[in-house]
Amino acid sequence: MSATYNAVFKVVTPAATRVVDRFHVMRHATLAPRGAPPVQQQATGHRGRRDDPLYRARKLLVMGVTRGDAALQARLGDLLALGDPDGEVAFAYAVKEAMARFYELTTIDEAERLLLEVVERAGARSAPYEVRRFARTLKNWFDPILAWHEARVSNGPTEGMNNLIKRVKRVAFGFTNFRNFRIRALLYVGKPNFRLLHSIVVT
Repeated sequence: MSATYNAVFKVVTPAATRVVDRFHVMRHATLAPRGAPPVQQQATGHRGRRDDPLYRARKLLVMGVTRGDAALQARLGDLLALGDPDGEVAFAYAVKEAMARFYELTTIDEAERLLLEVVERAGARSAPYEVRRFARTLKNWFDPILAWHEARVSNGPTEGMNNLIKRVKRVAFGFTNFRNFRIRALLYVGKPNFRLLHSIVVT
């Protein structure tokens, strides 16, 4: 979800459908309820401490299993009632949960209606700053986010492969010979096809 990447994407592959990965959307969504420190500071006059309700709720706000567990949901509700008097963190949590439901829907029409509703409600002037910022992100990337329901693809494998290659390079403190770099990467993944070693020519 980079403006620079998006601009290059449009030029290099203008006919391709852009799909924003679910991981990146949910990462932005979980940042909204994590914006609890200002609420904590206003309510208590200090940063989160062990016995503060919002500090104790910090993990429940971002855990995916909270919604499906009645006991965890009740505990979260009690902690928010004590530490979130204006309901700002609870609102951010509700937006995050709405985006989680977005990825559980089975039809693109239902998904589009829900996404429009989230953008409208999260972008309201009365919403906390972190939530309004997330709403702007959803609005700017609306079509690529919605396209996930058509393509249902993830760039996770690609990012994992890129991370592996960078890890090999970092451990070796860099390579001056591309062929050696490629061999090391193939060995790292475990099952290299040595017949393909000469298939790429670097000039």
